[in-house]
Amino acid sequence: MSEMSNRPATVCIGKRLCKTVVLAICLFPVFQWQAARAACGSFSGLIRHGSYAVADSGGRIISSCNADAPLLPASILKIPTALAALHILGKAFRFRTDLLVDRQHNLYVKGYGDPMLTSEEVALILHHLRDLGVDRINGIFIDDSNYKLSGQIPGRGGSDNPYDAAIGAVAVNFNTVKIRVDDQGKVVSDEPQTPTLPLMKQLGQGLRPGVYRLNICWKNCRPEKKTARYAAELFRGLQRRAGIPGNGPLGLRKAPADSRLVYTHRNSKKLAEVLSSLLKYSNNLIADQVFLACGTAQNGFPATWDKARAATGAVLRRILGPAAAAEIGMVEGSGLSRRDRMTARAMVRVLRAFAPYRGLLPERKGVRLKSGTLEGVYNYAGYLRDGRLFVIMLNQPQNTRDLVLNRIKSSIARNLNP
Repeated sequence: MSEMSNRPATVCIGKRLCKTVVLAICLFPVFQWQAARAACGSFSGLIRHGSYAVADSGGRIISSCNADAPLLPASILKIPTALAALHILGKAFRFRTDLLVDRQHNLYVKGYGDPMLTSEEVALILHHLRDLGVDRINGIFIDDSNYKLSGQIPGRGGSDNPYDAAIGAVAVNFNTVKIRVDDQGKVVSDEPQTPTLPLMKQLGQGLRPGVYRLNICWKNCRPEKKTARYAAELFRGLQRRAGIPGNGPLGLRKAPADSRLVYTHRNSKKLAEVLSSLLKYSNNLIADQVFLACGTAQNGFPATWDKARAATGAVLRRILGPAAAAEIGMVEGSGLSRRDRMTARAMVRVLRAFAPYRGLLPERKGVRLKSGTLEGVYNYAGYLRDGRLFVIMLNQPQNTRDLVLNRIKSSIARNLNP
C-alpha cells in the first residue's frame, strides 16, 4: 500500500467544513443510485427487462439503466467479433483456399474457412487453374481437414432460413442457394453467376412458384456432407463454363500426400470488406468463420471453438481491459447462441474501441447502428450523429427498441438545445 493511501480521505478546516465534505462523500453513491433509478424510471413503460447506456465520444457514460446487467446480446455481438478480427487479422487480411491435383486429374479443394467463397470467386479459381495448365478435372473432392469443430454454431437451428446456415472449411455462397420455381415446378438458379445444380433441384421440389433463398442444410441434414456436395457441384458447374473437360465423382475427401499444390487462391475481398458485409447483412456464417479465423491465426490449424474463444478473449482483454472483457461472454462470434452474454457497460467500451471503424456499420434511422434480434431479444448498438455511443439491450417480449432510441435522441436534443 502506498504512503498516499494511508492518508485521511479528507482534510478538515474547521468542524463545519469537515462535516460537509464527509457528508458529500457519503451521499455521492446515493445520488448515483438515485440518478440511475431516475433514468430507468423514465423508460419504465419501455424497458421491462433490459438496459441502455449513452456515453460521450470518449466512452464516459452520461446516462444509463441497468448498465451492469448481463443480457443476451444477439447480433450486436458481431461488433466485438469484428473488433477482435481487426486487431488479430488486420484490415488487409485475405482468406485462403488451396487447390491440389493428383495423378488421376482429380481436384482437391482444401479450405481455410473463407466465408466469401462465392460463385464469382470459384469462377476466378477455375480460370486461374486453366491458365496454369490444368487441362482436365475428373473427380472433385472437398478437403475440410482444417476444421475440427466439436459441433456446428452453438444456437444454430434447423430451419431453411439463411441465418441457420452451417459453417465449414469450404463453404460456398454462404451455404445458401437462390432458386426460382416456375408454374410447372421447374427449379432453376436465380443468379446468373451460379449454374443450376442438382442440389438446387432437390431443395426446390414441392415448393410453390416463386423465388427463394434457402439454407442448404436443414431438417436432418449432415452439415459436412451437404456442404461438401454443394461446393463440389458448384466447382463442377463452373468448370464446364470455364471450358475445362473431365468428369468423375464428387465428395468429401482429404487431399492425398502425393497430390500437388497447383494454386493458392486469396479472396478478392480484404477483411475490411468482409466485415462491412458481415455488419450490413448480419450474416451469421461470416461472423463465425471470422471468429474461427481469429483462433487459427493465434493458435494454428485445425480450427476449433476453444481456440477462437481463447484468441478473441485475449485480444479483448488487451483492448478493453480485464474488467470490461470479463463482462463479454462469447460462446461463438455471431450472437446466435443463447449462452452469449454482455453488459451495456462492456458494449460501450467496445464501441469506444471500434470508433475508428464505425463506417463499417450500416446507417439506419439517422445513426450508425447494428441491430440484434432473437426471439424475445431486441437490441441496438452504435453511434449517434454527434459522436455519442449508445446501447439498447431488451430481453423482453415487447420490442420497444425504436421507441427507446427515439427517446434517447430527443432527450439529447433537448439537452443540447434547451
